[in-house]
Amino acid sequence: MENRRGKGLSFARRIYKPRIIGLGIGCISVIGALYPLAMPGWVWAFLLFNGYIWAHVAYQIAARSEFPYQAEQRNLLYDSLFGGFWTAATQFTPLTAVTILSMMTMNNVAAGGKRLFLRGLLAQGAGMAVACALFGFKFNPNVSLTQVYTCLPMLTLYPMAIGMVCYQLAIKLSEHKRALSALSRIDSLTGLLNHGSWKDLLNLKFHKCQQQQGQATIALIDIDHFKQINDTHGHIVGDAVLRQLSQELRLHLRENDLAGRYGGDEFCVILPQMPLEEAARVMEHMRETFGNYRNPQIPELRVSLSIGLADFQPFFSDAAMWLNAADRALYAAKDTGRNRVNISDYAVVTSA
Repeated sequence: MENRRGKGLSFARRIYKPRIIGLGIGCISVIGALYPLAMPGWVWAFLLFNGYIWAHVAYQIAARSEFPYQAEQRNLLYDSLFGGFWTAATQFTPLTAVTILSMMTMNNVAAGGKRLFLRGLLAQGAGMAVACALFGFKFNPNVSLTQVYTCLPMLTLYPMAIGMVCYQLAIKLSEHKRALSALSRIDSLTGLLNHGSWKDLLNLKFHKCQQQQGQATIALIDIDHFKQINDTHGHIVGDAVLRQLSQELRLHLRENDLAGRYGGDEFCVILPQMPLEEAARVMEHMRETFGNYRNPQIPELRVSLSIGLADFQPFFSDAAMWLNAADRALYAAKDTGRNRVNISDYAVVTSA
């Protein structure tokens, strides 16, 4: 409910400034057509209220409403109702009528699409009917120079205001799209790349190494006996261990290194432009540091890592072969006692 209210308030704020501009300069257009007519004082008072006070009243109505979006939709219909009223009150003078109705229609389409457009037409019709009931139906086909000048601000400034709002909305949508795209690539628990994103980057790095004869090393990391940690101490403790490992990766890796959560308790790292020996030193240091992790609530908990390393080799036919080499190294580390860093045996890879 609070989220829906926040979205409704955001919608009302987007409408607020364009409404101030539109009604303010629209009032000038109506004055130009209304001035030659003998209208009672209350009409002029109502015009000033509609032109320079209503925008603020409408915003307060929406802001104080339990459902701001619905309240603002009603306010837009009131805008159309008033627009229809002034169209008929100015005796359907062509330039003024077209200016008011077209700007109102543009506003409704921009704010609510086809549905608000149709409802707005009905509201405009209702406003015309009220004005005709009060002043009678009259049509004045003459367009004076005064009307031309008083309509110019509405025809130039208001479309600019609507265009600016649409532009700002497009920028926000683009930012949200980028944010969602980034979130879709990130593992929510650790903040690292997720499985699919990391493998996509591995393919890119593989082809780059192929084309440029570059070097890179990948590491597959497994938390030893992680299932036992979950079974014994619970998933909250297990999640804390996963987050600790992701933090260690951030501390030990360079800015251009790519770390991801491969799945469950397995992590993966791409180390561009790093020789195998240097990668082994980095991973060994990280293994030792991670082994010092202690959970304040469970001081007896001990953690360790098994790590498999493989650097890029020209004979790899694809990224999967490179990943398989690191995977074999990881399982060799686990089979020979765990809590160690192991380098791929390429003789096994090529014969496989």
